Amino acid sequence: SLVNMRDGGFISDHDQHIATLIAEIVCGGDVDAGTLVTEEYLMALERKAFCALIEHPKTQERILGMLNTGKPLRN
Repeated sequence: SLVNMRDGGFISDHDQHIATLIAEIVCGGDVDAGTLVTEEYLMALERKAFCALIEHPKTQERILGMLNTGKPLRN
């Protein structure tokens, strides 16, 4: 459904990228169904995704846009 939202112009490519990373974290990453994971494991997934996002130029543009205008940048 993220692809449909992107193709319909409701979200940007970067929005889709962010949503995909969030979904991976919430679903526990690349583990077999039924596998129990620890809070530390989920935090490590979140940290890895955050570090990847913060290096992305579009994320940096969004942060600067919010700081400068107080409004979200849709890029």
